[in-house]
Amino acid sequence: MRETDQAHPETRRRSRRMVAVGAATVALVLAGIAGQQLAWGHTATDRSAASAPATVLLDGARLASNKQRVGTDPTLRADLAKLVSSADADLTSGPWSVLDKKQTPPSGDKHDYLSQAPYWWASKPPTASNPHGCPYVQKDGQRNPEADQISDHAERGSAFDAIPRLALAWYYTGDVRYAQRAELDVRAWFLDQATRMNPNLTYAQVIPCSTAVRGTGIIDFSEVFEPVVDAFALLDSGAPGWSAADQQGIRTWLGRLLDWLRTSQQGKQEAQAANNHGSWYDVQAAAITLYLGGTADAAAVVKGAEASRIAKQVKADGSQPLELARTRSWHYSNFNAQALCRLAEIGRHVGVNLWSYTASGGGSLPKAVDYTIAAAEHGKSSWPHQEIGTFDQTIALPQLHAAADEAGDAKAKAAIGHVPAPSGGDLWALLPAC
Repeated sequence: MRETDQAHPETRRRSRRMVAVGAATVALVLAGIAGQQLAWGHTATDRSAASAPATVLLDGARLASNKQRVGTDPTLRADLAKLVSSADADLTSGPWSVLDKKQTPPSGDKHDYLSQAPYWWASKPPTASNPHGCPYVQKDGQRNPEADQISDHAERGSAFDAIPRLALAWYYTGDVRYAQRAELDVRAWFLDQATRMNPNLTYAQVIPCSTAVRGTGIIDFSEVFEPVVDAFALLDSGAPGWSAADQQGIRTWLGRLLDWLRTSQQGKQEAQAANNHGSWYDVQAAAITLYLGGTADAAAVVKGAEASRIAKQVKADGSQPLELARTRSWHYSNFNAQALCRLAEIGRHVGVNLWSYTASGGGSLPKAVDYTIAAAEHGKSSWPHQEIGTFDQTIALPQLHAAADEAGDAKAKAAIGHVPAPSGGDLWALLPAC
């Protein structure tokens, strides 16, 4: 999840310039919404006539409503300026590819995604006979910088952050530059034969010195992948340059990844994981299934999460023992709550209300969110569990918004105004999703 840091002065100055550029772009868009001809050749009527996008996390109807109201709602207008300022930077970043890495996976195919398990460290000093310091041992919550030598993980993060921002910027503004850049990034990572990633995570989070099959690397696609699926849905809604061949290519790629998730040894292992790994596996599988039109199958995944996830993970007081056992218990409690929240958002599209479920033991998704309120408001001193490293209060905010909006959680609603906003701002009004 997000890590906070102190921005360099030049970074802050550049950020202010980006916001100014974004505000100028939004002003032009809003002029078009008022009825003027837009600089990129679309009228407000052209854009607003489109039906709601078939997103899997975001509420497409709410996006369409926001698009209609952005010209008159000050909150939406300010949020859009922040979104556009980030998307403007994305116009000159990337594209990214798994072919950029220097290393070759054990398969011999650089199109296979490769990353190193971040919490595993050499147990011995390197020697001529043992150059890697084998065997590796786990140090929970302590990231080994050695993992950053493989570029796939970082480039995946950059690409999967940029693609949704660009797609949303196009959707809200109609500026074809954002659609074209999103399409370029999508094709580089998913579609172009020379640069695309093979649709599997077989070599995600490998441990040096070990050949054991592990499904835990599937977590590398947590948080960032489902918004990319929403980006595909946004582009499908009429983005200029997004062709039928592009749409079919993405559907084929996702279908192959879903098949790998369901049939591979790694996927089967991860599906059985009891903690956040299992929750995020469900989110990924349900999101892909819904995008591909498998409404009933997606509903089954979400419905199954009642007994297999919430009932087993959340106690009557809202605590999540499997996450509290970690050295970064605050991070992982919110991380799993976010996964459950996303399952609930997928459930909204398929007729399953995960927010209303209470297990026989008393656990529920709203209670899991409420458990974070004190620390979200007051910081580490109000979290009576271990949390090494930076304590980021802002990671609780999206789940609090969702609980307030979707479950009518009065405690969560009251807390929202007391929780710090992330560095990019609280964009819930414009982008209501965990």
